Amino acid sequence: MPWTTRDAMSLKQEFVALARQPGSNKRELCRRFGISPQTAYKWLERYEAQGQSGLQEKSRRPATSPKLTQTALEAQVIALRQAHPAWGGRTISCLL
Repeated sequence: MPWTTRDAMSLKQEFVALARQPGSNKRELCRRFGISPQTAYKWLERYEAQGQSGLQEKSRRPATSPKLTQTALEAQVIALRQAHPAWGGRTISCLL
């Protein structure tokens, strides 16, 4: 018996197609596909809002970072590091 190899996108498409049929049991489909109900409803909501492109994997990178270093300070650190390659972070931090 050969192994069935399918990518995640085709499985998502199949799940959404089956789940959107009238009278479908979404919990049973979740068990069959091996996903949680939260994931299933997330996929269905994304499909309703964005169509086929909503099933694509989304980046998990945060949209903002509250502790991000300001670009001006970053430029100063890089300039000092290039001018004095032997200096470490402690020395550069004390100077700035």
